Amino acid sequence: MKTSRHTHTADKTPRIRRPRTTQRFPRIRRGHRWIARRRTALLSSALRGAAYATGAGIVGLGFFLLQQQI
Repeated sequence: MKTSRHTHTADKTPRIRRPRTTQRFPRIRRGHRWIARRRTALLSSALRGAAYATGAGIVGLGFFLLQQQI
């Protein structure tokens, strides 16, 4: 008669419980995790927006000074 792989002592070993993937996190923690996952995209988008704003400001200032000259 063959013995099974599970022994009597293996049955008494405590099992590690892992959290379910469907578990809901608090709103703040979910937001923090969302930002952490998308940090690079958010930073590059913010840098691009700052560059566009700076360029638009310089062009607007140039047209304002040009209008004052006329």
